[in-house]
Amino acid sequence: MSKYSLDVKGQLCPIPVIRTQNQVKRLAPGDILAVVCTDPGVQQDIPAWCRINGHRVIETEILDSGEIVITLEVGNK
Repeated sequence: MSKYSLDVKGQLCPIPVIRTQNQVKRLAPGDILAVVCTDPGVQQDIPAWCRINGHRVIETEILDSGEIVITLEVGNK
């Protein structure tokens, strides 16, 4: 298992989900990806994408700066 981070701050839907999808394609099952966003819509969009594609959201954190960090575990693709 490896840990990765993806910065999609300033990007609006659907770009954060598309970039998350593209990053996950390069990762192995069990890898952890922290997606750092500013679009509040990702709080629904990324978990929904994860459910559909077999990945698991580990944590959603809203920082004092307003950034949203969604940490997910890559499932079997």
